[in-house]
Amino acid sequence: MSTFSEKLFKWLESRFGIQKFIDFANKKTVPKGRHAVWYYFGGVSLFLFIIQVLSGILLLLYFRVGEESSYESVRFIVAQVEFGWLIRSVHSWSANLMVLAAFIHMFSVFFTKAFRKPRELTWYSGFILLLLSVTFGFSGYLLPWNELAFFATKVGTDMIGSVPYVGEQLLLIVRGGEDVTGATVSRFFGLHVAVLPGIFVVFLTIHLMFVQLQGMSKPENWDSLPAEKRKTMPFFPNFVLRDLLLWLIILNVLVILAVFLPMELGMKADAFAAAPAGIKPEWYFMFMFQTLKYIPPHVLFLEGEFFGIIMFSLGGLIWFLVPFWDAKTKAGRRNRIVNIVGLFVIMFIIVMSIIGFSV
Repeated sequence: MSTFSEKLFKWLESRFGIQKFIDFANKKTVPKGRHAVWYYFGGVSLFLFIIQVLSGILLLLYFRVGEESSYESVRFIVAQVEFGWLIRSVHSWSANLMVLAAFIHMFSVFFTKAFRKPRELTWYSGFILLLLSVTFGFSGYLLPWNELAFFATKVGTDMIGSVPYVGEQLLLIVRGGEDVTGATVSRFFGLHVAVLPGIFVVFLTIHLMFVQLQGMSKPENWDSLPAEKRKTMPFFPNFVLRDLLLWLIILNVLVILAVFLPMELGMKADAFAAAPAGIKPEWYFMFMFQTLKYIPPHVLFLEGEFFGIIMFSLGGLIWFLVPFWDAKTKAGRRNRIVNIVGLFVIMFIIVMSIIGFSV
């Protein structure tokens, strides 16, 4: 007598033809070696996004958006909802860890040259996902409507107003008014729970499809290695099981952080109160925040903040287009130039972040 699993498989096979997907997964392999550890950070980013969605849904059951209700609803979640404080801390910590994992994944792809032909579109879609992850953090930061979030959002959105000609109009669109108010919370809430997730899922699906079709990238010297040194492992189940084990470890780390370092709610936002001393943005904005401090009030005919925005935008565009300018570089200099650029960016981010948090 056939087992339940066999009957279920036959039922699914007769309707969806899943055997071809199983055969496809069984044929896929993953290169083994010292570089293989970097393959897992993409999966870690995906896992933390799943945690974000699940914990966000639970928070959404109690959250009420509005200038008079956002703070009170979060305080109710933290103080009265059973394990509400834990869910909120998990949501906040997973957001930070997701951005960190996405950054590590991006830099690992950059230094292993996995953005090169035929994986240019995979790089582009992954870069867009990183930008969306950071935007997730910025839009969600204001929702508790506490003092720190209010003034951090005010400072962050003020930079938009420095754009010549259209800055004031853009600021009105982003804030829903001239200042950060309940209208801003409503706009950020819609962006955080509807617009961004929809766009993110589209690009995530595209990105995962590219990865599955093209497989894991191989080291640069892979083809020159002797056949006996080109070791691989099956994607399913070997790599998948290792990925799941790492997910379990990350979940434990996440829970430990949420339990022993819970996110504080702080005081309710007050537009008439003075900004708290030493206000700082989230860690992944710190290097930009600190850099803008060193830019003079005016550079040529431009405002200093706008000049800084232009420089960071150009830098991001150059980074985004790395498959293009890397392909145009002479073969003998390709790796050296890419490595120098990558190391400079990492050191710049680290140094500016350390200075920003230490002053």
